[in-house]
Amino acid sequence: MIKLQTKKGEISISEAVFANITGNAATNCFGVKGMAFRSRTDGLVHLLRKEAMSKGVQVIYNEDSTVSIRLHIIVEHGINITAVCRSIMSEVQYKVS
Repeated sequence: MIKLQTKKGEISISEAVFANITGNAATNCFGVKGMAFRSRTDGLVHLLRKEAMSKGVQVIYNEDSTVSIRLHIIVEHGINITAVCRSIMSEVQYKVS
């Protein structure tokens, strides 16, 4: 959980909030089919439904008060992966900040 101190008080932001915002931002980018989740039982990657998107997001809180976000996505066939990644990074950074 991240805590921000403002003039009016303290704001706490949970991992679930970051996961939901990030998942929505990533799936709205062109070329992204959806969020992915690797099953522990069979090792296969599964496409997640909209309500379970946060399972495809990993939020890491760093010691220097920054946040690292790891996304597991499925990209449509024939799409330039570099362009999709740039778009996702830009969109997620904008939405989270």
